[in-house]
Amino acid sequence: MRATLLLVLLLAGCARSQIAATPLPRMGPQRWTAVLVAGDKSLPVFDNATGAMATLLERAGVPPEDIHRFSASPSVLATPHVQVATRARVLDAVAELHPAPGQACLVFITSHGAHGEGVYLATREEFLLPADLDTALQSGCGSAPTVAIVSACYTGGFAQSPVAKANRIVLTASAADRPSFGCGAGRELTYYDQCILGSLNKVMPGWSDVATETDKCVSRLEALEHVAPSDPQSWIGRSVAGLPVAGG
Repeated sequence: MRATLLLVLLLAGCARSQIAATPLPRMGPQRWTAVLVAGDKSLPVFDNATGAMATLLERAGVPPEDIHRFSASPSVLATPHVQVATRARVLDAVAELHPAPGQACLVFITSHGAHGEGVYLATREEFLLPADLDTALQSGCGSAPTVAIVSACYTGGFAQSPVAKANRIVLTASAADRPSFGCGAGRELTYYDQCILGSLNKVMPGWSDVATETDKCVSRLEALEHVAPSDPQSWIGRSVAGLPVAGG
């Protein structure tokens, strides 16, 4: 069962490519408290992405104790302060973020995904659903400005209710009925992770601009590989429409 599930996820979710990955991005100062999750260990692309995001946040001046990184890879788990990516531990970490006044929450999850199942967490062969993330964000972030980036196949449902709320920005790698691409031995990052990290490296007026730039980048990569559009989704809540990407 496990081998079959992993094969389905790999074939449905990640097309192999040799396109070079974007360099590690930089980001201006912003007060974040973050949970970064690489849900699968079958390929290094997911841990590469959370590592790049952690570097981005550190360059922005976020203290290491405010960056909570999770992995399914034994080699990455040997790194200090990286925790095992089980559903319970990830959700507990989100529920315990408790940003200080003026601080914003950031959750970045990258892995495989399955249609109607959510994001795959390989350690215990679990799936994290939109309702799970919403409950944890309610507990951990409340009404604080919150950015959730969910990078996996079939994740468009995370950009809808219940996760989509007025104080949240939600960006996903694909529509609810479409796979995303870019996993493979020749890749450093998936298409979406390469593009979102690259967009954050640029000077962007707001998160809607990040979403637009990321979508254009993903479309270019998919066109080069002649794959069907993954159709990334975004939700920008009305109370955080002006949340700065950099600065603040």
